[in-house]
Amino acid sequence: MNSPINSSESLPIHVVIVEDDPGFRAALSKVVQDAPDMHLSGSAGTRAEGLALLQGAPADVLLVDLGLPDGSGIDVIKAAVLLWPSCSIMVSTNFGDETHVMRSIESGAAGYLLKDSSPTRMIDEIRSIASGGSPISPIIARQILARFRTSAPVTTEEQAPAEDNSALLSTREREVLDFISKGFTTQEIAKLMQLSHFTVRTFVRRIYSKLKVTSKAEALYEARTQGLLSS
Repeated sequence: MNSPINSSESLPIHVVIVEDDPGFRAALSKVVQDAPDMHLSGSAGTRAEGLALLQGAPADVLLVDLGLPDGSGIDVIKAAVLLWPSCSIMVSTNFGDETHVMRSIESGAAGYLLKDSSPTRMIDEIRSIASGGSPISPIIARQILARFRTSAPVTTEEQAPAEDNSALLSTREREVLDFISKGFTTQEIAKLMQLSHFTVRTFVRRIYSKLKVTSKAEALYEARTQGLLSS
C-alpha cells in the first residue's frame, strides 16, 4: 500500500538548522531526517557556524534561533537573504517580544515560531514555509496585529483593563511567574518556594487558565502585556 507524498518526482526540501540548544537541535534534526520529503543539509550551533554554512549550497528552508552563544541569529538571517535569496527563513526562538519579532521580519524572516512548538509541528511548518506560507505562532501574530493598532489613538477604555489585571493573579502565582520569567525550572521553583513540584505545577496551570494561554512563552507575553511582570 504505497502512500506517495507527491506522486510526481518532487525534490526533497533541503533544510538547514541553526540552533544552539543541543537537545532541541538533535530532536529537530532527527524529525527532519525521518521526514520522507526532507533532507537535512546542515546544522550549526553558533552564529559563526551558521554563517559558515551559508557559504555552501543554498537550502530551501533555513531554521534559525535568535539567541546564539556568539551573537544574534538576526546576523545569520541578514546574511542568508544576501547569499541564499531563494531560501525561506523561519525563526524558532524563545524570544517573543516585539523588538525581536520585528527585527527578524524586517531582516528577511518569513516565519516566526516560538520554541514551544514540538519538533513534529515544526516539520509541518517547514513544509508550509517551503510551499510559500508564513508560519507564525498565534501569540506572535497577535503581537503584529497589535502593532498596527498602535497607530490609532489609544482610548481610556483600552487602557483600563491593564490596570484592573493587577489583581488577576495571586501573590504566589505572580511569584511563580516571576521565577519562570527568570528561567527557573519547576523543580528549582519548588525548592526556592519550599513547595512540592506538584504544587508549583498547580500554580502554573492556574496561571495559564487565568491568562487564557497554553504555553510558557504565551504566559510571559500576556503577563508582560498586562503589566503583571516588571520586565
